[in-house]
Amino acid sequence: MFTAPVGLYGVMSFSVSSRVSEMGVRMALGAQASQVTGLIIKQGLGQIAVGLVIGSGLAVLVARGLTLLLYQVEPLDPATFAIVLSLLLTTGVGACAIPAVRATRVDPMVALSGD
Repeated sequence: MFTAPVGLYGVMSFSVSSRVSEMGVRMALGAQASQVTGLIIKQGLGQIAVGLVIGSGLAVLVARGLTLLLYQVEPLDPATFAIVLSLLLTTGVGACAIPAVRATRVDPMVALSGD
C-alpha cells in the first residue's frame, strides 16, 4: 500500500522534471498555474485509474484463491475494497499534486534557456 503512492510520485516527478521546458513554454505563452497543475494531475489520474482497475481485478482473483486459507473472513468484503481504493486514490492524487505544484514554480526564462 505504501509503495504504490511512492512509485507514482517517482514516476510523476521524473515526468515533470523531464518536461520542464514544455512547462516553461506553456507558462511563457500565458498558461495559468492552475492549467499547468490540472494538466499534470490529469495525467496522473489516468495512471491511477489504470492501476486501480488492474489492481482491483487482480485483487478479486487473488481473494478468490485465498478462500481456502481464510477462516470466518469474507475475502471479497466490499467495505475493505472501497476503503483501500479510496485510500490509494487519495494518496495518488497527493503524489501527483506535489510535482504539479513544483512545475508551476518554474520560471519560464530559466526553463527556456535550458539550464
